[in-house]
Amino acid sequence: MRWTTAKIRQSFLDFFKERGHTIVPSASLVPKGDPTLLFTNAGMVQFKDYFLGVRTPPSARVVDCQKCLRISGKHNDLEAVGRDTYHHTFFEMLGNWSFGDCYKEEAIRWHWDLITKVWQIDPKLLWASIYKDDDEAEAGWKKIEDLLPGRILRFGDKENFWEMGETGPCGPCSEIHIDRGAPACDGEPHRGTPCAVNVDGCARFIELGNLVFIQYNRDASGALTPLPKKHVDTGSGLERIASVMQSIEAGKLLGNYDIDLFQTIIKKIEQAVRKFGGEIRYGHDEQTDVSFRAIADHARTMTFLIAEGITPGNTDREYVLRRIIRRAARHGRYLGIHQPFLAIAHEGVVEAMGAAYPEIVSGSKQIAETITQEESRFGETLDRGLELIDAELKRIKEKRGHTLAGDVAFKLYDTYGFPLDLTEDVVRSHGVDVDTAGFDQLMEEQRERGRAARKDEAAAPELILGRGTASRFIGHHRYEAESEILAASGPNGEGIALVVAETPFYPEGGGQVGDRGVIETESGALAEITDTRKSEGSIVHLGRLLRGERGDFATGVHVKLKVDRIRRDASMLNHSATHILHYALRDVLGTHAHQAGSLVTPVRLRFDFSNQGAVGADALGTIEEEINARIRENAEVTTEEMKYDEAIKAGALAFFGDKYGDVVRVVRMGDFSVELCGGTHVNRTGDVGFFKLESESGVAAGVRRIEAVTGQGALEAVRSQQRILDEIARGLGAKDSAAVERLEKLLAREKELEKKLRDLERKLAGGAGASGTGENVRDAAGVKVVTQKLDGVEARTLREIADRLRQRHGSVVVALGSDLGEGKVALLVAVTPDLTSRVKAGDIVKQIAPIVGGTGGGRPDMAQAGGRDAAKLDEALTKVAELIK
Repeated sequence: MRWTTAKIRQSFLDFFKERGHTIVPSASLVPKGDPTLLFTNAGMVQFKDYFLGVRTPPSARVVDCQKCLRISGKHNDLEAVGRDTYHHTFFEMLGNWSFGDCYKEEAIRWHWDLITKVWQIDPKLLWASIYKDDDEAEAGWKKIEDLLPGRILRFGDKENFWEMGETGPCGPCSEIHIDRGAPACDGEPHRGTPCAVNVDGCARFIELGNLVFIQYNRDASGALTPLPKKHVDTGSGLERIASVMQSIEAGKLLGNYDIDLFQTIIKKIEQAVRKFGGEIRYGHDEQTDVSFRAIADHARTMTFLIAEGITPGNTDREYVLRRIIRRAARHGRYLGIHQPFLAIAHEGVVEAMGAAYPEIVSGSKQIAETITQEESRFGETLDRGLELIDAELKRIKEKRGHTLAGDVAFKLYDTYGFPLDLTEDVVRSHGVDVDTAGFDQLMEEQRERGRAARKDEAAAPELILGRGTASRFIGHHRYEAESEILAASGPNGEGIALVVAETPFYPEGGGQVGDRGVIETESGALAEITDTRKSEGSIVHLGRLLRGERGDFATGVHVKLKVDRIRRDASMLNHSATHILHYALRDVLGTHAHQAGSLVTPVRLRFDFSNQGAVGADALGTIEEEINARIRENAEVTTEEMKYDEAIKAGALAFFGDKYGDVVRVVRMGDFSVELCGGTHVNRTGDVGFFKLESESGVAAGVRRIEAVTGQGALEAVRSQQRILDEIARGLGAKDSAAVERLEKLLAREKELEKKLRDLERKLAGGAGASGTGENVRDAAGVKVVTQKLDGVEARTLREIADRLRQRHGSVVVALGSDLGEGKVALLVAVTPDLTSRVKAGDIVKQIAPIVGGTGGGRPDMAQAGGRDAAKLDEALTKVAELIK
């Protein structure tokens, strides 16, 4: 193949580099400093601030290949993916940009030359579209000698005018279209309208490139004002370009999923099908082809999202990733795959795209583990959820209905982990809709319960005080200052809220808690500040009056501010320690470990980070050692303000969700840590003193948490542990290594006694299981049911008895109940393999456990439950035969 996708990508970059453009790397799929977007959904996102004048571009001309994701908001192609041959969630956008430099004539000429001379597409196949009154663009096109006469078409706002939003930069655009021939339209799916450029649904004429000329600013009234500088923003979808060029080369029409890149991934999916005993291939059946395409698309999306540190979860981006993995897993069932397989599809993505994006190569192992973990977790409920859908579809068809009830969709979401769009996707092929209104109502009720369970502090009137004022933080190296009150209020009782022009009080942010201290007026009135917050562009000091009246703190009054230095310094040690911890995690675990949240208080620090599975004891020890080594290194800690782009180029770590301006504060520790941070920090790492790791735990899927103490807190933690060890040693009557030896002997003795106790229990209870004594044998609809009530037999022994009963009776359902004393009950149901298609142990247990005041569940062949009402144990066991009948 002459024109591979990789070659097309590189030829585009090289072409514009030769014309004075600087090649810039693709921006992250997570927009840096732009919380308004979940994902980068267009090539212009990373350049948005240049158009708005917020930041200065690194070069007047740039070119890139941008990773994009359209899976949320108004740009959401998820439902169409797989059902046709051209929609994607993840795609690559080729683009070149001019910031106040070259303009329409050059942009038009360059793209024409790229398409016709470099890519060698026949000019006779091409058309140009322009905005209805853009004479300048028309003049540019008329200078193209080999564009056929009559091939310049004018269109209105919908087709050929681009806007960033309702207000802001905007301008006309010009597009290059290719005529792929009548067969491409496959019977004109656009309702009889002849095939032509910009006809909705026409697959014959498709866009190869869009040239946007940003020359106006639209204000709130809708009026257009010329911009002082005019810009060019172009975009060409790589997958579409590849399908066009490879179609020409092959002499037949190809869809996007037929290009070399996707075929590499699809072949890996076919490999997974064969691995699990299937024979389905791509291109033989449209129904299964839909699943091949969906999995191939979703494999790219999950690979690149995980490579950027996103892990499956239940909020925002994390939930999008979870949806993608679960949708792909469901499509695997349609290909006959009932085991985790998506890591194999991920291998295809690495093979096809790893050369262009080395991060997916270096992170491949971690990506595969994350995918498999989420896929396995969902696999436990996927089949049961699909069974529920099948049962509901059968019921709907029997009643000649067309809608899946909202409460069923909610149950699928809440109990089985089915995202709503996945449920809609499954039932759509059966001609059934989902009652989304009913689903939304139940979701809202669930959210309302959550909202009612917590206070909404954001609405506190004292925090609205900052509106209309602006204050400046000056406390990075100061603990005291004098200033003037800009706003004041007394929210309740002796409470007070103050905003001053300049303050040394650090407001809560970046995980660090707000400062405390005192504010005093010249008249001697005194306020104790118990918290400091950011609000409405100002810094609000919250506290209570200690001396004087509320009126003493009026607007315009001169005050002295004094921060609680001991408390601030303790927070400062912990904040600097989080930076060293972040470095150590990435150094020991890998660069996938990135910050996912933090809390910095004077007492301790808490740091959340992305990682699949618990961090082992050896790794934790290495992390703690590395942190303390960097503390002993006593490296200098410096801060400087610099342009955002320069900071990122210098290797500074930025965190998505945070909003950054053109100038940012960079905190550098020695030669090992560079982060964007507005918090307070030590002067040298040695000031932290000592770092003691307290715990490591999981807080969500793919997110771990470390809690630690530093300085005096770390010393006190060590002393506390020593006191505990001394107390244990006294109880054992030995010290140091002798205490360990003594403890090991006691534990071994306890284990030996437990084994003897179990053996005795097994002999007492097992005699009946072997001989049939105490058994109650019944026939229920042709199924043998054996029930037995026992006393004081633990769950482990119940399992052994059940195994013996199943072995002795051959084909049987066994139900055992044990009175454990003090009202406690243990239940166990076991089913032989030949009966699990008719009777499921888990279903039986779920229905008899409530009788004894308990809950339970398990597999089709064995399930257990506990309870609190031993008096009803006989009733529960009797119920088993009734349920089977």
